[in-house]
Amino acid sequence: MLSAQQILQKYFGHFAKYGHKQIPNVSVVPKEDSTLLFVNSGMFPLVPYLMGEPHPLGKRLTNVQRSIRFEDMEEVGQDIRHTTAFHMIGNWSLGDYFKKEQLTWIYEFFVEVLRLDPNRLYATVFKGDAFVPRDEESIEILKRIFKKYGIDAKLGERTFEFGRESNWWQRGDAIGEPGGPDSEIFYWLLDRPPKPGENPETAEDHFLEIGNSVFMQYVKTKTGWEELPQKNVDFGGGLERIAMVVQGKQDIFLTDMFEPVIRAIEKLTNKPYESHKKEFRIIADHMRASVIIGMDGVIPSNKEQGYVLRRLLRRMFRFAHKLGAKSNIVTQLVEPTITMLEWLYPWWREKQKQIEEIFTEEEKRFNNVLRKVLPKVEQLATRLAGKKANTEELAKYAFNLYQSLGFPPEMFEEELEHQNIKFDKKAYQEAYKKLFEKHQEISRKGAEKKFKGGLAEHTETTIRYHTATHLLHAALYTLIDPNIHQKGSNITNERLRFDFPLHRDLTKEEIKKLGDWVNERIKEGLPVNFVILNKEEAKKIAKYIPGEEYPEKVKVYYIGHTLEDAISREFCGGPHVKNTKEIPPIEIYKYENLGGGVKRLYARFRKE
Repeated sequence: MLSAQQILQKYFGHFAKYGHKQIPNVSVVPKEDSTLLFVNSGMFPLVPYLMGEPHPLGKRLTNVQRSIRFEDMEEVGQDIRHTTAFHMIGNWSLGDYFKKEQLTWIYEFFVEVLRLDPNRLYATVFKGDAFVPRDEESIEILKRIFKKYGIDAKLGERTFEFGRESNWWQRGDAIGEPGGPDSEIFYWLLDRPPKPGENPETAEDHFLEIGNSVFMQYVKTKTGWEELPQKNVDFGGGLERIAMVVQGKQDIFLTDMFEPVIRAIEKLTNKPYESHKKEFRIIADHMRASVIIGMDGVIPSNKEQGYVLRRLLRRMFRFAHKLGAKSNIVTQLVEPTITMLEWLYPWWREKQKQIEEIFTEEEKRFNNVLRKVLPKVEQLATRLAGKKANTEELAKYAFNLYQSLGFPPEMFEEELEHQNIKFDKKAYQEAYKKLFEKHQEISRKGAEKKFKGGLAEHTETTIRYHTATHLLHAALYTLIDPNIHQKGSNITNERLRFDFPLHRDLTKEEIKKLGDWVNERIKEGLPVNFVILNKEEAKKIAKYIPGEEYPEKVKVYYIGHTLEDAISREFCGGPHVKNTKEIPPIEIYKYENLGGGVKRLYARFRKE
């Protein structure tokens, strides 16, 4: 039985055979040029290159990328496949090979390298619509591929065609956005063959998606979609899901990417997984996600990434409590989680103690929440003594406690029962569900607006802000401290934000000088270019983010007439303006001290 590590090694080896170079597994916290809250796909590091920037390692690339999708964390534990954190393996063609090569190579990997039974593999394709025709090319290629393995790939039996919701990818709806059909690969989980009518949409519990090849071949126009001159391939497959089918499991939590933590929970609680699957799955999944997020520098808080980490930890505390744990079970699971994934993240071990201390402190905070909440529940019980409670009132009460103090609604329900409050449990759960779904819908709309990120963010304005960010960085290390480096940045159509370490506060006079310096460089009309250098050579002359992983060859953007006399040299994927005169004058309108020696500047283009 192949381990996840061996599967990944075989994947890299297979695509290296076809000329692919491996790029790094980067932090889940985006550090520049994105309004994405967490890296949520393997595509994230490739965004500039999918838009046409040349990649320093060429046109054929591959990677494994840690990713977080937290929006539906409440679904974790309900099935055999849903997880908050996952590892996406991917390969890309940046204007090089296309459908024939991609589909042939990826099926070779699954059937000939991993030895999956081709009779259990099923494909989906785009069926076409009023704007773009059916993907006949992929249908014909798949027929030839399956024929090679002795299978007649009939439409509706082996290959299924679906519409835009299932088999079309596009980043956004704006004119100029790329998009295209995709072809998914599904693994049939049951021992019997599918019945007539069973397909990945009608029997989704029995078909497990293990890979998806996206073919970016169109661009959105005013009248519809037109063919792109440069066509890209973006393949992504969940390593955990692939491990599940390769290892012959019917449950992703019994693969070697989860099972060691499951067994550790059994030892700590003296309870079997089979009898408490939901609780075990939630704790194991959230522990992996929390360690990944924590190791990438996030600490629990009430904002952005820190808020997600806090929610994950508190859900773990709650479900550990349900399993009878008194305290500290979560912290004790850090070690087995690190051991389980140390082959992928050897640097985790040195940060283990720090993460354990952070998680322990958060548990103490949550216990303080309990001390505030429990008297409130007792007061409620006194008020409702002898009466049948109004379920909508209880649901609102529970929701307010969750919103204000982070107290889980299920724990509130348990306390109601403990206090002998009479209520219709099912009606209460329905009322709370409606409140929560309304809140979730609002949150999702907000998240889509605030954290959409990705290809749509590379507008003309954000590209200008991107280059302005390099100028602001240069101003900081030129005027304030030569050791200043980027801790993170965030760019939208309205402004740029730049984080940097500094042991003291900036004065108002210094902030004004920074803005003046940037505007002088803009007026100079300096050219913006890049060179591709070996990583170690580049580190000697250019700024980079300490602790970030970089490939052996990197792109260095410089602002100036030559690399030697440039006022700014930074590791960066791009894109940028051609000349600083394309950037409007800026104004620094806000300065913050974030604590821990980190400062933040906000700047926007001045209105003339």
